[in-house]
Amino acid sequence: MPTAPPDCQVLVVGSGNAGFSAALSASQSGARNVVLIDRCPEEWAGGNSFFTAGAYRVAHDGLKDVLSLVGNVSEEQAIKIELAPYTQDDFLSDIRRVCEDKSDQGLAHALVSESNTAVKWLAANGIRFSLSFNRQAYEVDGKLKFWGGLCLKTLDGGKSLIDDHRAAARKHGIDVYFSTELVALQHAAEGRDVIACVRRDGKEAYIKAGAVILAAGGFEANAAMRRRFLGAGWDKAAVRGTPYNTGNCLRLAQESLGAQPVGDWAGCHSVAWDAANADPNQGDRLASNEHTKSGYPLGLMLNIHGKRFVDEGEDLRNYTYAKFGRAILQQPTHMAFQIWDAYTSGWLRAEEYRKERAERLEADTLEELADLCVTRGLTDKDAFLTTIHAYNDAVQARPADAAAAWNPALKDGLSTGTRLELPKSNWALAVTRPPFLAVKVTCGITFTFGGLRVDPATAQLVGGDSKLIPGVYCVGEMLGGLFYGNYPGGSGLTSGTVFGRRAGKAAAEHVASRLPM
Repeated sequence: MPTAPPDCQVLVVGSGNAGFSAALSASQSGARNVVLIDRCPEEWAGGNSFFTAGAYRVAHDGLKDVLSLVGNVSEEQAIKIELAPYTQDDFLSDIRRVCEDKSDQGLAHALVSESNTAVKWLAANGIRFSLSFNRQAYEVDGKLKFWGGLCLKTLDGGKSLIDDHRAAARKHGIDVYFSTELVALQHAAEGRDVIACVRRDGKEAYIKAGAVILAAGGFEANAAMRRRFLGAGWDKAAVRGTPYNTGNCLRLAQESLGAQPVGDWAGCHSVAWDAANADPNQGDRLASNEHTKSGYPLGLMLNIHGKRFVDEGEDLRNYTYAKFGRAILQQPTHMAFQIWDAYTSGWLRAEEYRKERAERLEADTLEELADLCVTRGLTDKDAFLTTIHAYNDAVQARPADAAAAWNPALKDGLSTGTRLELPKSNWALAVTRPPFLAVKVTCGITFTFGGLRVDPATAQLVGGDSKLIPGVYCVGEMLGGLFYGNYPGGSGLTSGTVFGRRAGKAAAEHVASRLPM
């Protein structure tokens, strides 16, 4: 492969799901030579997409609609599965509710309406999917019940997603250059092409492209930008994914092209993250998403002063996990303890809570558990025990037959009610059965919500004057205006594919429109 990337019809910047989706779409839409670059070395291929669980939120008509996409369902299993249709109205309602009706409606409608066809397009191009039994289904009363609007994931999370994307790129002759950083971008003097200056092997080179698609991630790995835009303390958040998403292309697009910033620049996706084993500065490519600690709806979360600070049962995990990282960050020392008893700990996902992925503090009494937590930063043992006992009293004050309704696959309404100042609204079972388990967590940031304004139909960049910027498109985390404060789990990868697909098609058509007849 040449030292520097060649001139091309379509240049894509970023090797995550959105970038590869855009490159594939451009190639299939007629672009003759498509080049994809990324500043990261090849061993970091995939951006943040590599570190995901591979979940795709998709509007569908029920089990029959998704069975053709997956390869992990036997006839015997299919009989046991309960998977209700998840309609476009359901999906759109979830976005409006979770994002407090602040999402750009054009973007939201595009995401929802194309979610099903986009995922089927991926599958047709070799992206392997499975039903997410391990993450999105509980066996209740002999049935495998899917919950929270999610059922699809890639075969091996982000790892297989990126492997499959790279295979599709090779099949379509898309040239991929790693360790190649975009450092400048401008339109050619005649305005027909876009000139990209890239740095590779310490040398700068220029690429003339008919169109450029930016898919280079947000600023989640840039501590200074996190502190500036997200607020005080965010420089202390652990980075869940790639260390290469530092906001460079967001800045470059605004400064060089006049791209218009939009969306929730003070917001981000952040989760409960392992506080004992995870590197705070970058994701672990072996563990990937397994440092996430998302079992809190089944138990309690207490800060180092022994106080609860969120309603753990506010909603199904898919609708709270991306905002509760912020709540943890706001606690003293940015830490918290997740707590379960023997019954609820049995429902935890092994990939997140097994000994290889979590420091499990286990004890036969709550007093002994508190002592263990003191060795890991708990400052007030008495408050810790008082909080748990008060919670248990509130649970046990319910009518005796209420416990029979406990169901982790839906919002079961088992609440502490008004008996606590901060209630637990669902899945409130007493923490009374030994052995007891605690896991220490911190805040892990996944991606930032602020980005650049685009035309929803094509993902073409919009300038500060509200005019479209010729030949330049923006997808993935760089696209702003879709998520505010929170998001419905699994929407990020779907967004990357939907708008990547649109951008690739639009870029190819833009190039074709300027070719001589």
